[in-house]
Amino acid sequence: MARTNADPIHHTQKMKGELNTLIDHLREDVTKIDDPQFKALFETSAEVLGGLVKAFTHFERKSEAAWRR
Repeated sequence: MARTNADPIHHTQKMKGELNTLIDHLREDVTKIDDPQFKALFETSAEVLGGLVKAFTHFERKSEAAWRR
C-alpha cells in the first residue's frame, strides 16, 4: 500500500532520508579538513541530527520513548 501525503509516516521517512544524507556529508567532510574545531563542530552536528532521526523512528513506532525527558 502506497503511503499518501496525509500520512505522517510518509513525511518522517522522507525527512529521515534527508537527515541521513546530511549526516553522511558531515562525516565525510570531517576527513577532508585538518582543524580540530571544525571536526568537533561537524561530528557534533552529525550526532545531533542522528538524535532527530532516532526521534522520528520512535514516532513511527508510536514509542513513548520519543516523548520522555
